[in-house]
Amino acid sequence: MRLSTPRGPLLIALCCVGLLGWRPAWADALPMTEAAPGVYLDQGVQEVAAPENQGHIANIGFIVGNERVAVIDTGGTYAEGLALRAAVRRVTDLPIAYVILTHVHPDHVLGAAAFEQDRPEFIGHANLADALARRGEHYRERALADLGEAAEGTRLVVPGSSVAGTRELDLGGRTLELRAHPTAHTNNDLSILDRQTGTWWLSDLLFVDRIPVIDGSLLGWLRELDTIDQGPALRLVPGHGGVPADRYAAVAAQRRYLQAVAAGVRAVLRRQGTIEEAVDSVGLAESGNWLLFDDYHRRNVTAAFVELEWE
Repeated sequence: MRLSTPRGPLLIALCCVGLLGWRPAWADALPMTEAAPGVYLDQGVQEVAAPENQGHIANIGFIVGNERVAVIDTGGTYAEGLALRAAVRRVTDLPIAYVILTHVHPDHVLGAAAFEQDRPEFIGHANLADALARRGEHYRERALADLGEAAEGTRLVVPGSSVAGTRELDLGGRTLELRAHPTAHTNNDLSILDRQTGTWWLSDLLFVDRIPVIDGSLLGWLRELDTIDQGPALRLVPGHGGVPADRYAAVAAQRRYLQAVAAGVRAVLRRQGTIEEAVDSVGLAESGNWLLFDDYHRRNVTAAFVELEWE
């Protein structure tokens, strides 16, 4: 199946609307979908962050217990975080006790300041604070430069609590299991399993339709996909794309892509080829299977080459 991003008249129309001061429907509150009972998700658009989409490109949401709420990721701007908070308040007036940040990437964490008024416990992977210290200010400045007015007020929040192994959160009649993963998509991936519904919120450990992005370890990610396949979840929530009807097929598609990159890079290395040769030749057969292939694939091959060169 070939997937594509908007082109031609549709893209021109979107740009024109942006110039006229367009604001998305989530400017007041995000339109949430109940992916499972009490599990609320808003799916980001399958695009790169731009003024036209105001940086709303990641899946974000929250889980409601009998006594407390846990927010999972907060979007790419302060404004998006406020829209998510408003969505929580449309569903429940229970306290927002936890804000879980699944990894360092800006489309998932830059809206966190919108929840400071609730005085929640901000939680991340044990490596997240260091990653934010290294990259966070650059991400914030990039959001301001790329998104302009839509990113006003955006600032960093560093989690005060960290998870190195696993941790349970009690929402009142509902237990969430947080798991810190070894280096895979990044070196600070955190997943959330809702035991009540069997929903495993993987964030960017899983991409659906949109090309995976390697920012940690290609080989580590492949190992984690095996762990995910063996997990007890009934459904998986990816960081980008819809909740897959077939969880195993979604993981298999991502594994196929990552394995193709690994195999192609190893072949170039065996013949003592260069990183430029790898970038120009590896994995091109996958181009029709993923949105944003041209935006991220060459970067993925570069990262894989650097990792596999010394294996």
